Amino acid sequence: MRRPSRFDDTGHWHTTSERWDTTRLNPPNRLWGSNGVTFGPDGRLYVAQFIAGQISAVDPVSGDVDVVVPLDSPVQAPDDLAFGADGSMYITDLTPGRVWRRDPAGEFTLVSDTVKLPNGITCVGDRLFVNEMRSDGRLMEMFPGGGDPVVLTDGLAWGNAMQLGPDGLLYYPHMIANEVWRISPDGGVPELVAKDVDDPVAVRFDRGGVLVVLSRGVAGIVTRIDLRTGARSVVVSGVAGLDNAAFDDENRMFVSSYASGGVTEMHTDGRIREIVPRGLDGPFGVTVDLGGTVYAADHYRLASPEGSGAGGNGDASGSGHGDAGGNGQGTSSGNGHGDANESGGIITHGLLHFVHGVTADDGVLHLTSQLGDVRTYDPVRKTTRVRATGLSEPTGIAVAPDGSLVVAETGGGRILRIDETGTVTALASGLAHPVDVAFDGEQRCYVSDDRLGAVLRLDDGEAVTVADGLGAPQGLVVRDDELFTVETAHRRLRAISLVTGESRIDAENLAVGLPPGTTRPAHHPVPGVPGPPSQFAGLALGPDGSLFVSANGEGSVLRLSRQHTDGDAA
Repeated sequence: MRRPSRFDDTGHWHTTSERWDTTRLNPPNRLWGSNGVTFGPDGRLYVAQFIAGQISAVDPVSGDVDVVVPLDSPVQAPDDLAFGADGSMYITDLTPGRVWRRDPAGEFTLVSDTVKLPNGITCVGDRLFVNEMRSDGRLMEMFPGGGDPVVLTDGLAWGNAMQLGPDGLLYYPHMIANEVWRISPDGGVPELVAKDVDDPVAVRFDRGGVLVVLSRGVAGIVTRIDLRTGARSVVVSGVAGLDNAAFDDENRMFVSSYASGGVTEMHTDGRIREIVPRGLDGPFGVTVDLGGTVYAADHYRLASPEGSGAGGNGDASGSGHGDAGGNGQGTSSGNGHGDANESGGIITHGLLHFVHGVTADDGVLHLTSQLGDVRTYDPVRKTTRVRATGLSEPTGIAVAPDGSLVVAETGGGRILRIDETGTVTALASGLAHPVDVAFDGEQRCYVSDDRLGAVLRLDDGEAVTVADGLGAPQGLVVRDDELFTVETAHRRLRAISLVTGESRIDAENLAVGLPPGTTRPAHHPVPGVPGPPSQFAGLALGPDGSLFVSANGEGSVLRLSRQHTDGDAA
């Protein structure tokens, strides 16, 4: 299925409203992140998208994207892929711990469910090899026709993308140890190839036999190593969060980014050309500081649309179509800590992994993480302070009138308060599925609960219903005497009067949630390892009264500016 947008078949999905003027701050992202990439027998580049749970094929000339393995397939979290000699696609399904075979007719068979966090995968003729992305990980040969895996070696400090070298040995990274190793496909003693390599996430060989190592950091570092002499060359591409690479028959390198998606052609000197433009993987939580800068919690990073006050140079066109033929040169400070200017109108402030909710507060940002923690981040100094740990799926976050942080602990059914000393207390418990929190001018706390289908107010720890019968409300803000929430089940913005209790629909056709008509099986979480992010369509209030919506279905941030008409309520 060819899709100019990841959200719908036409690419012309537009929000409608009679009360608000709607603008996209950045174009939609056609890929839900991009992880493993490899060329298929048909000459197209196949892209695994861990966040979505789907695999697409990209025409490297036109940039056209076809969904090959959809969101509702048996594969839940594809991270890497390879093609066997018979044209079968082999897929590592990371968090469920499975390896799949998809035959040329499109039928799936399970190769193994005995691996833990399988990631790197490669085929050597008819042979299949997989490694694990964990401490003391294993590198194994697997047998699609049946039989137990054979362990070649263990002790990997987080394995990832690997490949057979020109010397007939398998090369693979130790991500945490910053090393590259190799071993015979028949086993034996592994050999250290290179150490002190910057955050190695993938090892690849170009057509000339040069070892190419990609860095997962914000600077987009690529290291080339001549195996004969050991000589290294390093370039800084500015593609934050590199994940994998593939070389075509003309030795052109195409790279993916887990942090921003897209497919990018990269030259040996670091120059880049967008094939599928990068953008936002989510976004999820969204906030606006007093200067008008919009910040989005984008699972793997904290990012801002250019032109929102973050040092950019203009709003994005509402058409949502990036130029696949541009030559956008990425830039970065090169030290792994500076902001990176991305394509798709996005600035990456830092790779803050698994961030989900965000709120601005006097020059700093408070963030929730799907690791179960709450952090305070200074976007100028690039410093992070951990405020709480061990929470169950914290999502929405707000600053209370007394300066403490209030968090919706979605998995625990609680609303928590975190004071300056890090003391955590429960303001309310026993809720169904609280998602977001907001305060009104009278210091009252409101909660959205998407499973209950209601907005609640906390009165002395008791949850009082403000509005019910809603369609999975998530993002929540208060503007004057009205409360706004994103009803994700109906893809609309609802306004609720805090004076009369009456409500109305203010905007419809919001690109939030999964694509229309799509369902996806529930993910099975792995303790300590966040899987694909849970759905969260954040909502924020700007200093000028505008509303900002995380259009996580398409990968954009929407700005809703109030129209002033004679019929408007105060």
